[in-house]
Amino acid sequence: MRSRVALCALALLCLHSSVFGQVVDVQPGVLIFCDDPSVEKAVSSAVTKFNGKLTSGHTLALFQILTASKSENGANSVYSLQFTTRRSDCLAEDRKPWSDCNYLPYGHKAPISCNATVNMSDTEADTKQVDCLVDHVTPDKAPCLGCPREIDENSEDIRVPLSASISKYNSMSTHTHLFTLNNLGPVTQQVVAGLRYKMSFDMRKTKCAKAEHKDLNELCVLDGEKAEFVTCNSIVDVAPWRFENPEVQLECADGEMPVSFSRRRPPGWSPLRSILRETPPSFKKPTAAPPVAPSAASPKKESSEEDNTGSKHTPPTAAAEELKKNPFHCPSKPWKPWSPVEPPPPGAPTQASTTATAAPPADGQA
Repeated sequence: MRSRVALCALALLCLHSSVFGQVVDVQPGVLIFCDDPSVEKAVSSAVTKFNGKLTSGHTLALFQILTASKSENGANSVYSLQFTTRRSDCLAEDRKPWSDCNYLPYGHKAPISCNATVNMSDTEADTKQVDCLVDHVTPDKAPCLGCPREIDENSEDIRVPLSASISKYNSMSTHTHLFTLNNLGPVTQQVVAGLRYKMSFDMRKTKCAKAEHKDLNELCVLDGEKAEFVTCNSIVDVAPWRFENPEVQLECADGEMPVSFSRRRPPGWSPLRSILRETPPSFKKPTAAPPVAPSAASPKKESSEEDNTGSKHTPPTAAAEELKKNPFHCPSKPWKPWSPVEPPPPGAPTQASTTATAAPPADGQA
């Protein structure tokens, strides 16, 4: 009986050795920094491996690293990665390294999600698996070409049609004083022969009398003694490439816009910009300020600041707060900034059409 038990135990021991002795001991993964050079090397290998499988279209370029974990597999390390990519301006058939490409400026605004498993040694990165949802499109609804779309209240596109609407009201109304913007409601933009804007807004009376002021200016402050409001619905057709003034259709009535429809005034918007003199912003190089001669009180003030430095509580910096929220620097900073470009609306002239319609040479000239 004992011999049989011993033989069974020996058989089980041999079976355990033969089966489990071949299993590689992979330690559970631990999170690592998304901006670690080894993580960036692993992600680069994964993007390159995925692009190598493409036979047509545009390749992908890294956008952000979302998460990274590392586990040990014998002498090598196994990296599990989640990251996002964007379409690049390089074609798959060119076999150009993705790091030499730029992002495609148009297309889907949402980045493409990817995940990968990469074996890392001291010298090489070997991508075992990589998947990217290149065909995964999740729009709220199919785009409708030529349909009105709501645009953001902070968009620069609103300035011209809004200025034209206010200017037209002040020129056609029977009020004795000029009115200026109070609140802005929903605004939509539609591609027609040009661009059509539909908007709702209300205005408030200023202290500028029409007899003294032709247009709104910096002196036209709100009339605090007697608040008068006007609410308007406006349709404005704009085609700046034709160098024509906006065409404004305006319907207005006395009273303030209902709160449920109103939004705040666009920051930085100024009613002083007439549509006829609207110019793009210019950026001037700042000039150095003239040196200020030190006064006798300066050393005393500097000394006072030094004495009080130790007693003041230093608030946490933005970097410290960010580190507290994302201790592993995840997600990483974008590889490159992405600046989407909207395709030109139908009817807008292109460089080719401008060249084709150039004036013919005068008679006798080649």
